[in-house]
Amino acid sequence: MRQQVSKTAMIRAVGAMSGTSLDGVDAAEVVTDGQRIAQFGRHDYRAYSAEEQSTLRAALGKWNGAEVAAAGQVVDAAHLDILAQFGDADLLGFHGQTLAHAPRLQGTLQVGDGAKLAEALQKPVVWDFRSDDVAMGGEGAPLAPFFHFACAKYIDAREPVCFLNLGGVGNLTYVDPRFDRPEDPGALLAFDTGPANAPVNDLMMERLGLAMDQGGQIAMSGTVENGALELFLAEPYFSRVPPKSLDRNDFAEMVGLVRELSDADAAATLTAMCAASVAEGMAHCPQAPRRILVTGGGRHNPVLMEMLRVSLDCAVEPVEAVGLDGDMLEAQAFGFLAVRVARGMATSAPGTTGVSACVGGGIVSRPSEI
Repeated sequence: MRQQVSKTAMIRAVGAMSGTSLDGVDAAEVVTDGQRIAQFGRHDYRAYSAEEQSTLRAALGKWNGAEVAAAGQVVDAAHLDILAQFGDADLLGFHGQTLAHAPRLQGTLQVGDGAKLAEALQKPVVWDFRSDDVAMGGEGAPLAPFFHFACAKYIDAREPVCFLNLGGVGNLTYVDPRFDRPEDPGALLAFDTGPANAPVNDLMMERLGLAMDQGGQIAMSGTVENGALELFLAEPYFSRVPPKSLDRNDFAEMVGLVRELSDADAAATLTAMCAASVAEGMAHCPQAPRRILVTGGGRHNPVLMEMLRVSLDCAVEPVEAVGLDGDMLEAQAFGFLAVRVARGMATSAPGTTGVSACVGGGIVSRPSEI
């Protein structure tokens, strides 16, 4: 019998996220009606092997061809592995893997076949979250802000707060919880701040064969090259008014700016670029937030966190300070958004992606009748 999604009850949804850091797949449960978060459930992580990472990296920036097809196979297999562990889920949210993002030109590409997963797992799967937003003139990113609004309500925030996600790319969500709904004008402002972990990760891989600067240990002993930092901040992207978004490789030339520096100085400079781009972005907030809650892998880097605290005029804390899970927040977001899509609710708004009107993106694929 065909599975259906209730229109009123709380739903146990599982979201899966494979981010631009290319380290692996996070999957996490959230119980929600698409507006309120009732509770968070269990979570899991499935790392990509070195071979799988190599396949994904080879497809970055490409829109079609053999490399893209191979990446799609890796993404499908990894998600099948991890999502099979959540047999009691009512609904699955499958983001896929972003390989290319140019909303004003070719569009946005996330590989992964949600219909294939629905059949294999015998669960309804929501996927292709970004295409409808881009088709209506939006940036297609970031998409977590509606979930961030629900999180602000969940932690009982009474004043404006920012969620800062530091993955491969950095993105900021300004939330004013005094509004009733995320769609309300003024409730949200969101945009990509600039590159975050991706340039440092790429530098570590290129020079040292390491996946990342673990704990900021290499940057910690380095000195920031201010000339390179000034050239970086002169990029036109930072003067653009949000909403705005980036592709993972939009600032690939950053590694070139630090080419002549030692490993430590290069890592310190790229880390400083991430912090400086966040500081530039904060100027766009309607008012100063009470605090910035940091999620994503960047919050584990003490050098980056200290640079943020020095450059910003408000408290900077990991989201764990308010009882949230910074490793799983993005995955939880796509579980939450999956429920909204299944119920015909908006997932983005003019203030979050620049879309012309509120839009609910996504495809709902259900398993065949049995």
